[in-house]
Amino acid sequence: MSAARAFGIAFEVSEETVKQYRDYGVDLEAASGEDHHQLPVPSVFLVEKGGRIRWVYSNPDYEVRPENAKLLEAAREIAAGR
Repeated sequence: MSAARAFGIAFEVSEETVKQYRDYGVDLEAASGEDHHQLPVPSVFLVEKGGRIRWVYSNPDYEVRPENAKLLEAAREIAAGR
């Protein structure tokens, strides 16, 4: 979670949601080894060879993802050095 916090994509899960997860058999504390009840926002980062982040997509709605065509276009531009 330290990387998610550093990138500003961590969010706190409400106690109600933690309880719902437990009811579904998901134990966030056991899975993470921590009791912070944080999860990362689903995100995509495209990074150039030098390590610079060139493209970011982040959406708190985990069902919404970037369009494949836009992701591919951005990757091609980065690969071409643009």
